[in-house]
Amino acid sequence: MSRLTGWWAGRGSAAKVELYTRWSFHSFALIEVLTVALGSTGGQLGPTPLAAGIGILVCGHAGLCATLSARALGWAAGRRERPDRTAYALTALTASIVLGVFGMTAGGLITGDLGLTLVIGPVGFGICALVLCLRRVREMTYLVLGWAGFTAAAALAFGRGVEAVPFGVAVVLTGLLFSVTAGFSSWLVRVVRELDRSRELRARLAVAEERLRFGRDLHDVLGRNLAVIALKSELAVQLARRERPEAMDQMVEVQRIAQESQKEVRDVVRGYREADLAVELEGARSVLAAAGIECRVDGAAGGGLPAEVQSALGWVVREATTNVLRHGDARDCLIRLTGGPGEGGRVVLAVENDGAPGTPAGPPGSGLAGLRERLAALGGTLDAGPVAKGRFRLTAVVPAAAVAGEGVGA
Repeated sequence: MSRLTGWWAGRGSAAKVELYTRWSFHSFALIEVLTVALGSTGGQLGPTPLAAGIGILVCGHAGLCATLSARALGWAAGRRERPDRTAYALTALTASIVLGVFGMTAGGLITGDLGLTLVIGPVGFGICALVLCLRRVREMTYLVLGWAGFTAAAALAFGRGVEAVPFGVAVVLTGLLFSVTAGFSSWLVRVVRELDRSRELRARLAVAEERLRFGRDLHDVLGRNLAVIALKSELAVQLARRERPEAMDQMVEVQRIAQESQKEVRDVVRGYREADLAVELEGARSVLAAAGIECRVDGAAGGGLPAEVQSALGWVVREATTNVLRHGDARDCLIRLTGGPGEGGRVVLAVENDGAPGTPAGPPGSGLAGLRERLAALGGTLDAGPVAKGRFRLTAVVPAAAVAGEGVGA
């Protein structure tokens, strides 16, 4: 049972919507088999070769409808080309069934309401599958009207002039019902996939923006100093060739600027690697809210904590937020910070969210390992894993000694 629930819970929102829609249309094929192939032919024709032949033909039509629906949904999701050949094959098979039924009706092989069922059923289910290959409402309308006109014309051609209009009206009503259902489903799959791609693109843009910011800071720090070092080194070379004592002074200045540059680079990297806990908490709330995930932060922002403790916990919040966005299908997230200097004890940061997959989607990454290393330097610990009701909890604990600023012994 856990394997089945994990198979579903491990999928994202877009994959769940597409899978649900796909199997809904597969169920239409089963409905066609039960209502048209078995219900009508078996009940009225009895166990005859004609009933068996019609049943096999309708089952083939239902299978082709299911195949076209699956491929058309893949096209709507942007994973494959539009299945034009399958659509043409389904159109030809549906038209053949309509003509064949009218021919058997004219020959007296089929009587009563069976002819109406054998015509409207395949045409309606065929329209349902064909609509998935279209995107414009106008094209869907033309498709329904075209099949209504074809059915009415076939009825006239086989001498059923009085019934041509009822056949056409029945196709219009059935086709409109199926086309609205199929058109909305296809549109929903496209919209959900587009939203999923937009969220992924937003994450990539955020990473690219951070890289640009870091590169800009390094350029601002190193650009002028490297230019000065190059000029003074060239001057020192010229003075050394002339055996001037000022060459030594220039090289000393180059050494001083290089040491200052090294210190400034360390400051930039330190600022990049350190995380402010209050900023990270507010950033997590904002990012998760933008992704449609309700985020609640309980407890103080950790303003009284030492800088190294805030930095380590800030990185925990950042990594946990990333995991909530990338893994599972979360709808709510709770970040709770307890303890601190005012309470005279350790600090506990817990991040819990729902929608966690039952089994990991892939090999463990290096994010949690890096967090454990940061917390270990303070004597802290990190635990992460699933809890009850499909939730995932990440807990970071910093001991009282580190919170009090006493340091951690070896």
